[in-house]
Amino acid sequence: MAEQSGKAAAGGGRAKAAGALQGPDTLERIGLLSDLSPAARAEVERACQWRRFANGEQILDRNSDSRDVYFVVDGNVEVVNYSGNGREISYAVVPAGGYFGELSAIDGERRSASVVAQGTCRLAALPPKAFEALLAREPAVALKVMRRLAGIIRASNERIMDLATLGAIQRVYRELLKLARPDPVSSGGWMIYPMPKQHEIARRAATTRETVARVLANLLHGGQMTRRDKTYYLTDRDVLEQAIVRLDVRQGPVIS
Repeated sequence: MAEQSGKAAAGGGRAKAAGALQGPDTLERIGLLSDLSPAARAEVERACQWRRFANGEQILDRNSDSRDVYFVVDGNVEVVNYSGNGREISYAVVPAGGYFGELSAIDGERRSASVVAQGTCRLAALPPKAFEALLAREPAVALKVMRRLAGIIRASNERIMDLATLGAIQRVYRELLKLARPDPVSSGGWMIYPMPKQHEIARRAATTRETVARVLANLLHGGQMTRRDKTYYLTDRDVLEQAIVRLDVRQGPVIS
């Protein structure tokens, strides 16, 4: 399916995105390759297939047997999975300069998640053998990949803990706290801008859009959050943090 999607992107996808992405096919902005010499980077570029995808187009299917590693040259992509009842769960967004697909390239197994384009994207696909050769001859690149895999394990552990110890409402609280940034105008204040769409928060929290809508409505009604245009302000961040802690403490013995 992913191979068919890639072919569609190489034909129909390019037609949809014609003229949308300009510039040379270069990997100079890919963080993983930042330590390479120009000649070494050019060698990787020559081994890649360059593809364009339109907004919402599937790049990889989780059951695909493709093994390529993808470098995100322009645009963003979203890594998603699906629960048993078909609900979409968002794992991560990979921005321009990032990469994905290294797990299958390393272990030869099927893809662990699906990947969808967010807006028009330009990607470079590196075959698994070329990726293995790159890791073998460039220790700095191999170390970066190992650190990224360690980060994925840590994030997965945190997500598992959230699913095991937090209810749906508390998981929404957790996502709101992750989104909150210090308010540059109000000392000690916190704000969320821009607030993601409700279905996007629901995917991150592994719940439904209706639950997110209910949580936001309750927080606004209760005064723990206010809204001005597209900006949301947390007037009482401690309330959300304490609600999460209380549930962690109550559920802790269940998983100890």
